[in-house]
Amino acid sequence: MRPGIPESIDAVLSLLASSGYIADRPLATTLFLSLKMGKPLFLEGEAGVGKTEIAKVLSSALDRKLVRLQCYEGLDVSSAVYEWNYSRQMIEIRLAEASGNHDKQSLASDVFSEEFLIERPLLQALKSDNGKSPVLLIDELDRTDEPFEAFLLEMLSDFQITIPEMGTINAEKPPVVIVTSNRTREIHDALKRRCLYHWVDYPSVDRELQIIHTKLPGIDKQLSEQVVTFVQQLRKEDLFKLPGVAETLDWAEALTQLDKMVLDTEGVDHTLGTLLKYQDDIAKIRGSEAARILEQVKLELAKAS
Repeated sequence: MRPGIPESIDAVLSLLASSGYIADRPLATTLFLSLKMGKPLFLEGEAGVGKTEIAKVLSSALDRKLVRLQCYEGLDVSSAVYEWNYSRQMIEIRLAEASGNHDKQSLASDVFSEEFLIERPLLQALKSDNGKSPVLLIDELDRTDEPFEAFLLEMLSDFQITIPEMGTINAEKPPVVIVTSNRTREIHDALKRRCLYHWVDYPSVDRELQIIHTKLPGIDKQLSEQVVTFVQQLRKEDLFKLPGVAETLDWAEALTQLDKMVLDTEGVDHTLGTLLKYQDDIAKIRGSEAARILEQVKLELAKAS
């Protein structure tokens, strides 16, 4: 039997860990408060630190449907909230005309009914599934245009959506709402006020090691320590895009696939494309810089042992 809403911060930590998500206590505390207070949770942080994964894990751990709205530039109401099935409406109008029904008021009421409504993610999130409200993920909100945020205010404050032709539709049960942003632009205060807020930072060495051993249980202990220490050192460099946890996992898996037991300069140089995603960053690290960081890794691990 799947659990309900966790009753403590420790229960949240255990719930996330049971689905392979290793969270720190500040994140678990904010998530606990979001679930208990029924308020949306707004997560900001660099790409690849695990913001989106939280919604997926909650959906799985709480046995709730995941409704995902992937944001992009130009996203509008017809793609995010609802639109009318215009082709079916036209057919209905033609059939009414053919049958001699010229009552325009009655016809308008018929064609602007739920039968002709196409539900998009935000409207879908207002409906329960097997008596449970869904987990609504509004992912990468910063990619949308600023005016789109106004469409979300009613949803995030009252869990309802107003459709001019039908009126206000309220949530059967308030959904669990996770909003993420990579902070490529600032989100308006009006939206933030409706949410609890948490900045998801890069993990510590110990937590990143935990994450690797959870996601890649067969990885060599020495290799995992070297990988994490190298990535932690790399995040101190002046790069266009620092590697996130997702890139650490990709790199660790790539090195395992190549049967690497220890890091060396050649192995780093040949696999940087799994860790860094911009050529300028790769060119900056490859070669002598990678060798320097590797030496620093050896010193750090020697001190720790």
